[in-house]
Amino acid sequence: METRIKSLREDKDLTQKELSKFLHISQVAYSYYELNKRNIPLEILCKLADFYNTSVDYLIYRTDEITAYPKSSLLKSGTS
Repeated sequence: METRIKSLREDKDLTQKELSKFLHISQVAYSYYELNKRNIPLEILCKLADFYNTSVDYLIYRTDEITAYPKSSLLKSGTS
């Protein structure tokens, strides 16, 4: 089964090399994520969700809804 991160990457006509550069990881590491040979760290999942304007839940098949969730009011105000 093709992973969602691969499908989204191909939809944007990006190479693994281009996306791995954006994520500051090696192309090999990124390819392992697409092949399900390595679990994707939460930090990378969040970057991918933001990049594709979707949710982490969509990327990990917890939902089929591609639309991103509204941003948290905590994130909007800069409060931690």
